[in-house]
Amino acid sequence: MFAATSALSHRLRPLLAAVCLGAAAVLISKPAFARGPEGIADVAEKVIDAVVNISTSQTVEVKNDGHGAMPQLPPGSPFEEFFDDFFKNRRGGKGGGDLMPHKTNSLGSGFIVDPAGVVVTNNHVIADADEINVILNDGTKIKAEIVGIDKKTDLAVLKFKPPHPLTAVKFGDSDKLRLGDWVIAIGNPFSLGGTVTAGIVSAKNRDISSGPYDSYIQTDAAINRGNSGGPLFNLDGEVIGVNTLIISPSGGSIGIGFAVPSKTVAAVVDQLRQYGELRRGWLGVRIQSVTDEIADSLNIHPARGALVAGIDDKGPAKPAGIEPGDVVIKFDGKDIKEPKDLSRVVADTAVGKEVDVVIIRKGQEETHHVTLGKLEDTDKVQAALKPKEEPADKPVTQKALGLDLATLSKDLRSKFKIKDTVKGVLITGVDGASDAADKRLSAGDVIVEVAQEAVSSAADIKKRVDQLKKDGKKSVLLLVSNADGELRFVALSVQ
Repeated sequence: MFAATSALSHRLRPLLAAVCLGAAAVLISKPAFARGPEGIADVAEKVIDAVVNISTSQTVEVKNDGHGAMPQLPPGSPFEEFFDDFFKNRRGGKGGGDLMPHKTNSLGSGFIVDPAGVVVTNNHVIADADEINVILNDGTKIKAEIVGIDKKTDLAVLKFKPPHPLTAVKFGDSDKLRLGDWVIAIGNPFSLGGTVTAGIVSAKNRDISSGPYDSYIQTDAAINRGNSGGPLFNLDGEVIGVNTLIISPSGGSIGIGFAVPSKTVAAVVDQLRQYGELRRGWLGVRIQSVTDEIADSLNIHPARGALVAGIDDKGPAKPAGIEPGDVVIKFDGKDIKEPKDLSRVVADTAVGKEVDVVIIRKGQEETHHVTLGKLEDTDKVQAALKPKEEPADKPVTQKALGLDLATLSKDLRSKFKIKDTVKGVLITGVDGASDAADKRLSAGDVIVEVAQEAVSSAADIKKRVDQLKKDGKKSVLLLVSNADGELRFVALSVQ
């Protein structure tokens, strides 16, 4: 009903709401909701010329159906749906024809961080572009080139030759933001000039599983299509985030927007300008969460840290003495509460720096000194080491923990396609009503360790589990490998 109301009814809505709330609402609600903080206009006026439009073009191959190509419109244009329906109906909804080159255009936002012509934007704004142009707030259009990109944080740095003196903005400290602080989002989505919206910080350190280093600022300041790459300002006119994405069923703002915090952006920009790439620290471990059951098995109270599930043979953690089963609780003086904390702090640490890593091993704290390596963006290729041939043993099958277990043999390796480098005891079956099934263990998995002790036969596991029961343990910690050798820890109840 409200969607079809006239402009007059829109003006009446606040009055009707106030009447429903009583006379007191008329007196106090208007000042509280009609105005934001003082100074928004002053901030916008000061920084608006530093916010630019990013226009890109890309040549793609499309089918020629004899009717011509659909005109390219800015994302979010009110005519987009009209032209889409018109051209589909005109063509009868059918494809066909030869492939022909066609130029597509897209628009986004960015901001100037150096008067020499350095611009920050989102990587997805300029990804795969054949040509990139920066359009200043006064309409001046200049061709730009890429200085560097970082896909993991979705950031890009561009450079262009300034036609005249430029306005640049500075980064603020996103760590000082508090929930409820006012922020200002500015974009230049259609090269029509800057657009300004304001809101508050709704949340910090948001992990929405879009990348390995998620730590977004969430805001209800309106961020719409084409605003990607634009800055999020505090009331001092400092950039405290880069507007990157929204959650919306319609493509328009519903008050859930996310910005990469300036602490991350500033570090990425510095490295891209200096090296043209990101040089992230690398520890050389594979980690997982410390669940309550795993914590109980390892005598860690309360559950915390990052559990080391695997070690890269060529990584810096191995020569430093870190092993699978260790729980990292502190890195370079910073507390590690969960795995993503370790991922972020390692990535932010300089390559080649020697750091102290505090771990818990068998209930005792230890400190190891690690010299960080450099994280490579390319997929690491593991050295193909040919192991010695195993004799063909007759499998010995036993049951324990709701599992059917068998000693690995040549025939079983072949049947379950298990790599020769994987050592341990094979799971050949899982009781569907067991804790093991709930933890997603399955036939073909290999148990490498039980309670941090290596096992090589089904009898070893049975003996170890029986002993843990006698000792009054409620759960047992297993180190489990898949057929390809990827490890993880699983805690199972022994009751």
